[in-house]
Amino acid sequence: MDPVRNPYSPGAGRKPAALIGRDRQRANWQTVLERVELGRSPQPVVLYGLRGVGKTVLLSDFRRTAADRNWIVAQVEAGADRTLREALGEALHDPLADLARPSAGRRLLQALKTALSFKASYDTAGTWNFGVDLSEVAGGGADTGTIETDLRKVVRDVAAAAAEEGRGLAILIDETQDLRADEITALCAIAHAAGQDDWAVLFAFAGLPSLPRILAEAKSYSERFDYELVEALEPHLARDALVEPALAEAVRWAPDALELIATQSRGYPYFLQQYGQATWDGALADPIDLADARAGAAAGRAALDAGFFRARWDRATAKEKVYLRAMAVDGDEGSGSGEVASRLGRRPASFGPVRASLIAKGLIYAPEHGVVAYTVPGMASFIDREYADR
Repeated sequence: MDPVRNPYSPGAGRKPAALIGRDRQRANWQTVLERVELGRSPQPVVLYGLRGVGKTVLLSDFRRTAADRNWIVAQVEAGADRTLREALGEALHDPLADLARPSAGRRLLQALKTALSFKASYDTAGTWNFGVDLSEVAGGGADTGTIETDLRKVVRDVAAAAAEEGRGLAILIDETQDLRADEITALCAIAHAAGQDDWAVLFAFAGLPSLPRILAEAKSYSERFDYELVEALEPHLARDALVEPALAEAVRWAPDALELIATQSRGYPYFLQQYGQATWDGALADPIDLADARAGAAAGRAALDAGFFRARWDRATAKEKVYLRAMAVDGDEGSGSGEVASRLGRRPASFGPVRASLIAKGLIYAPEHGVVAYTVPGMASFIDREYADR
């Protein structure tokens, strides 16, 4: 099959040709955008789930929807060697610069001045120039060095400017669990204040299954945020995610081939894209048949092993790999910390630093007290394959 026309695109956060199975979440986001425009500030939206389920894709879809309504939009990824202050400040620059003009309203001018002070709080050598005279404008003060104080001021002023322009401010943060504790606390407090005073701002956070617990520990009222567990697609939706992009290219799937790839992928959107891409590239003719699917499944699994799984496995130290391998006995369903320690002939407490390091690296999480599980679906099978020939 022509690889140029291949409609499947595996990759972190890459938009699929057909965003299947997320209609409810997308409709809910549309609703809360409209509520903000009416002056009603809803709770932050929190997307959480395993890696590969499409959280980043959904978050980016939220961003595009808000941008299509002419909102001021800032989407950032936590970590990446930048503080939240730096990431959010830089993300706000371009949308504010697009709005800057001498005839701007009072609130927008104030927001521009506050943004300049926020920039100075993390980059004293850097300069922004919005092309308007702000010397007589009230504002600024977002440079105290205290993250909650400074972030609260810039969010409040930019949200007010957005409302003055007949729109809202959307702040979207991916990999939220990787933020520092003080940054998470500040975000929760600011989101709470925004809801109390109906600021024209909407937050969306995405992260691993541990994210709800992390937010709740930061501020108890974050338990009332709008939590959305993002999971693998149901079998019929997994089939749709394969069929619809192919039909757009006038290519069909034979039923048995479709069933094989949908089953092999276990409904995980990332895996569907990887298997779909590999199957398409190896197929000789329309329709895609069972032989094509078997070859594609093998090629797709090899690609996942070399990239998706390998990238995470290689981040673990030798001691951490021993622990991960001991967990693999239980598959992907989770392991009792005590049982893992018993398999390795040591006391559970002795593995505390190893568990903490694996959690910090985002390789495992604790779904409940005394239990650990992989953040990556299929990790147990990968580890089994890794050691099969040794």
